[in-house]
Amino acid sequence: MGPTSIANLKRKDLFQTKGYINAQWIHSQSGKTFDVINPATLEKIATVPEMGAAETAQAVEAAHVSFQSFKKTTARERARLLRKWNDLILENIDDLALILTLENGKPLAEAKGEVAYAASFLEWFAGEAERTHGEVVPVANPKQRILTFKQPLGVAACLAPWNFPIAMITRKVGAALAAGCTTVWKPAGETPLSCLAQAVLAEQAGFPMGAINVVTTLDLVAEVGMELCTNKFVKKLSFTGSTRVGKLLAEQCAGSLKKLSLELGGNSPFIVFDDAKIETAVEACILAKFRNSGQTCVTANRIMVQAGIYDQFAEALAKRIQQLKVGDGTEEGVFIGPLTHERAVDKAMCHINDAKAHGGQIMLGGSPLDLNGKKGYFLQPTVIKNMSREMLTTREETFAPVVGLYRFNTEEEAIELANDCEVGLGGFIITESIPRSWRVTEALEVGMVGVNLGLLSACESPFGGIKESGYGREGGRQGIQEYLALKSMLINVDN
Repeated sequence: MGPTSIANLKRKDLFQTKGYINAQWIHSQSGKTFDVINPATLEKIATVPEMGAAETAQAVEAAHVSFQSFKKTTARERARLLRKWNDLILENIDDLALILTLENGKPLAEAKGEVAYAASFLEWFAGEAERTHGEVVPVANPKQRILTFKQPLGVAACLAPWNFPIAMITRKVGAALAAGCTTVWKPAGETPLSCLAQAVLAEQAGFPMGAINVVTTLDLVAEVGMELCTNKFVKKLSFTGSTRVGKLLAEQCAGSLKKLSLELGGNSPFIVFDDAKIETAVEACILAKFRNSGQTCVTANRIMVQAGIYDQFAEALAKRIQQLKVGDGTEEGVFIGPLTHERAVDKAMCHINDAKAHGGQIMLGGSPLDLNGKKGYFLQPTVIKNMSREMLTTREETFAPVVGLYRFNTEEEAIELANDCEVGLGGFIITESIPRSWRVTEALEVGMVGVNLGLLSACESPFGGIKESGYGREGGRQGIQEYLALKSMLINVDN
């Protein structure tokens, strides 16, 4: 039997239950706390400080002071720190995965994948740190010379979600630290332990006092967010989460015109054309839909299948899903864990019941799941046929292991349906036609497209969307640019 509790950690110091400000592990000034709950068992894992505006201002001040010296470090120095941090993550992958599984619910194998993915951003941005080149600009005036160079913005506030609490923090702070910015992290209240463990390793890697700060909060998140948005020392804010909250943060940052990166909600179309290989389509759909129990911003939300293979695909998919084990993420062979919080189950059931009310046919699942009396937030993997535009799932992310199958006839119809929404983060195309893959990719109003696969993430690929899915990019060579200011230098060379 594998590890099942915090007691199984090999490195006990990775389990931290205090905030981290200016290289000190601290309680909240008020003494208030909140509990971190295992979504598979509903048991308390930890009690963490409930921090507010005062602690947030303290963290920003520490980062601002640290920035005065950190901005003067060389790119190679920062790269070495990031590589050391990367190595420490990989050395402790088992412990980090266990912490992640216990607070988030995803299976241990998937959690290890996220930890490795998280480390990859540190390795990537270690390389990018030394590639923030400026340029010499050809001049019209022969008495002048013009060149450009890039400098770090300042304190960067990094707000991470609960669905990928390790990878989303390293994707942000890896770029920020590589650029020479100092950071304040605000992990999700549901999953603060993964971020706190990362702070332990970042400190061990050698990052200086104040370069990394972690503010923990659950109930005072609006207060903390307001402080980060309005504090004059914060020059950059990066947020991954809902479109609603992203808009609110943009409004609050407008007063000081902070630079923003917003990776917001999605409603990814997964388009299966009738020339597709059924097995390829099914396996890609499983990955795109059921990773993290369907709780990803680029999860396949609308599964659109061409009429010629609709029924064949539906049967093959339902059969494959029945082979997937649902359970506590610490159990052997589990592929689908619990949802991370109770609201997710309620929302999923709302979508399922709405689809049924509008003529949807439940092929598989459709109810909360009782696993031998366990109290966790489990939902049966669900497949619904005969989906239509008036259903909630057409307009909203379900964020659960619920597959809604839409039927279409022509390529033009698929594109029109896919683009008929306010957001545009990711999309998927399954086809054996190379010309069609190009045509449809170019036509989809999204920031990323996967062709014949179910993943859209890699550290070297820019991640982000268009429309109400936000702006800015994370990862890729573009990711570090979000934390840099371009400066021009004009020189008189006339004697």
